[in-house]
Amino acid sequence: MGKSLITGGHGFIGYYLAKLLLDEGEQVVLFDVAPESRLTKGIRDSVKIVHGDLGDWAQVLDVVKDDEIDCIYHAGALLPPVTEQYPAAAYAVNITGTFNVLEAARLFDVESVMYLSTLATFGRDVPPVVPNDASQRPPNMYGVTKVCSERLGEYYHARFGVNFRGIRFPPIIGMGRFDKAQSAYNYLAIQESAMGRPYTIYVDRSTTIALLYVKDAVLGLVALNKAEEGKLTRRVYNLYGFSATAQELVDTVRRYIPDAKIDFKPDQTMIRAVENLPQKLDDTLARRDWGWSPRYSLDSAVEDFIKEVRANRAISE
Repeated sequence: MGKSLITGGHGFIGYYLAKLLLDEGEQVVLFDVAPESRLTKGIRDSVKIVHGDLGDWAQVLDVVKDDEIDCIYHAGALLPPVTEQYPAAAYAVNITGTFNVLEAARLFDVESVMYLSTLATFGRDVPPVVPNDASQRPPNMYGVTKVCSERLGEYYHARFGVNFRGIRFPPIIGMGRFDKAQSAYNYLAIQESAMGRPYTIYVDRSTTIALLYVKDAVLGLVALNKAEEGKLTRRVYNLYGFSATAQELVDTVRRYIPDAKIDFKPDQTMIRAVENLPQKLDDTLARRDWGWSPRYSLDSAVEDFIKEVRANRAISE
């Protein structure tokens, strides 16, 4: 039985990852500067919770040392629009925080560091299907911090032998996501409909975006952590689930909730923000090197999402 540390543990991904690791018999430590969330209240008795700041070198080192951590799942980060409003804070959390995690892993011989990156590391000057090794020229501070963290991880692997592995995710949907990123309309259209509330989508019906269901995202992280080192050809891999237009998303929601009250009021600023994101990531290398394959399609993801919201209504209130 190993012991895993999840930075940003009170967040959306942290919750699903903790549940999966607990199911596999792992001991789990959640590290977060934020207070306990509606999500993690449900698992508080099964995990250890440590309040701490990623930007504080001593606090990061202490939790890794004191809890004798085997694997760090580094999910903690500031997200847009906060990263764009407060670039200094984004640097402190997303870049200095990653440096602190890698230093702790080096000093205390942590077996692996699993890093959560994003398709936002790519700008608009990429092909429609973005290769794993495409040039990364992100247009915003969030993407810049993620590219920098990828390079830091690769350096620590090459220079110090830290077993750094990362995944670039498309926007992730699922019950319990609460943010205002440009992709938020995807989860909100499903969540609000499942709760019986109306929702207005702020992009065009034809606006297309790549998505991944949260349960696939955490399965991918754990699978990469277990992958044989000799089969890996990269330190960071693209993952991809499915792409959908806003209208396809609405049509799928109405397949399960026929009376869903969803309408459109396009906002050109938000449309441009979404269009800055690639429409698809090429995950061929992940499929070849460690057997990645998503379990959820748009249809099955929406169906499961609705079931999760209705079974956990207090979380989405």
